Amino acid sequence: MKKLEQLYEGKAKKVFKTDDENCYIVEYKDDATAGNGAKKGTILGKGVVNNRVTNHLMKMLEQNGIPTHLVEEINDRETIVKKVTIVPLEVIVRNVAAGSLAKRLGMEEGTVLKSTVLEYCYKDDDLGDPMVNEYHIAALGCATPDELKQIADYSFKINKLLGDYLKDAGIELIDFKLEFGRDVNGKIILADEISPDTCRFWDSKTHAHLDKDLFRRDLGGAEEAYKEVLSRLLGK
Repeated sequence: MKKLEQLYEGKAKKVFKTDDENCYIVEYKDDATAGNGAKKGTILGKGVVNNRVTNHLMKMLEQNGIPTHLVEEINDRETIVKKVTIVPLEVIVRNVAAGSLAKRLGMEEGTVLKSTVLEYCYKDDDLGDPMVNEYHIAALGCATPDELKQIADYSFKINKLLGDYLKDAGIELIDFKLEFGRDVNGKIILADEISPDTCRFWDSKTHAHLDKDLFRRDLGGAEEAYKEVLSRLLGK
């Protein structure tokens, strides 16, 4: 498949057209941002880790009934994906109080939640990705009620599948962000990525961070932590 002109460049990825109108090529970058782009830097090798970890986890999810945009990994940094129209929502799944939820509700970080929390944010960098509920989503026309139910059902199933899978690698799934899109037939499928950029991963025993919080909070060791996740999941 031939890579053509660049369509888009985001904080962590570039997207290119291909000679197949139904497919794109995604290229993962080492650029790191936090605070909605307020903090910028680099985590060496991050693009390789995020590409390979995302594809590995999406294959596992596909095998368990979750449709994804994954087509084929073509090298360490690039992957062919299905063309989708992104639903303008960030879907956040929380199992343990951390980050903004801990601050917002005055909870100690690390507190296990009595039930899984599902949150939605409206994807708009200029607005700071504000949190919205199903009424806002309907008013904005982001998704139909049926689509939103499908997204919620997939999100809870992904949480269970990922949580169980990561547990075997000694990783606790604290919370994570998902994005979904509509494929060329209008079907809702999982898109974007599942990586240390978009998930809070803690070591199951030590609770050490294995994710972007190391960069976000200036804790150091982000490069090593990303590589550790890759090693635990792919043995490399």
